[in-house]
Amino acid sequence: MEISGRTALVTGGASGLGEATVRLLHGEGANVVVLDVNRELGEALCRELGDRAAFAPADVTNTEEVEGAFRMALDRFGGLHIAVNCAGVGPPMKVVGKEGPHDLERFLQVIQVNLIGTFDVTRWAAYYMTKNEPSAEGERGVIINTASIAAFEGQIGQAAYAASKAGVVGMTLPIARELARSGIRVCTIAPGLFDTPLLASLPPQVKEELGKQVPFPPRLGRPQEFALLVGQIVRNPMLNGVTLRLDGALRMPPR
Repeated sequence: MEISGRTALVTGGASGLGEATVRLLHGEGANVVVLDVNRELGEALCRELGDRAAFAPADVTNTEEVEGAFRMALDRFGGLHIAVNCAGVGPPMKVVGKEGPHDLERFLQVIQVNLIGTFDVTRWAAYYMTKNEPSAEGERGVIINTASIAAFEGQIGQAAYAASKAGVVGMTLPIARELARSGIRVCTIAPGLFDTPLLASLPPQVKEELGKQVPFPPRLGRPQEFALLVGQIVRNPMLNGVTLRLDGALRMPPR
């Protein structure tokens, strides 16, 4: 699918991987709806980008707000062709820690945002994409979700996060198979260690040491590199139903 002239919705689009994705898609000619809970960052980004960008204040755990963002895309830009799920949380907590067993509400929150929120955006995106006129090859849309290498090598303290991301990986192929009849592709990206707001609180020396764990290149991934893969997935019609690791050959140790 060509990016120019299409409309994309990006969750978590005001910062980190989502912001980089917004900038790439917009820079290549797409209309972009930035869905995020951070109004200040989202509105500032859209003001910077200009007329082809719109901010949708929404929490991915609130399905009414999510649907409202999709309606904004249709009302403002006339359609929806690309959806990228970047919203996510990842607070660490051991199953049994110094204060007792893992807080169940905290576990549920991670699942709600990372897995159920991703599915909710996916179902609304698919619903609206089925209304698009197909391309010459029958394509109507592309949905790209974000997992993590924690889905495969979750570390100690990542039970909730790893479970949520493994769920995203697990639903990729069945959804892609179902939506194939409508000409909608579904892929997932599983990033490794990236320099995003989730790591922003770490001292530079700690981030440098983390980066050295990556075989090559021996550094943290850059959000722009995630966005590059988003663009490649959108353009390549044979990428479908697959989870792509973006990790520099990193395999995470237990801790």
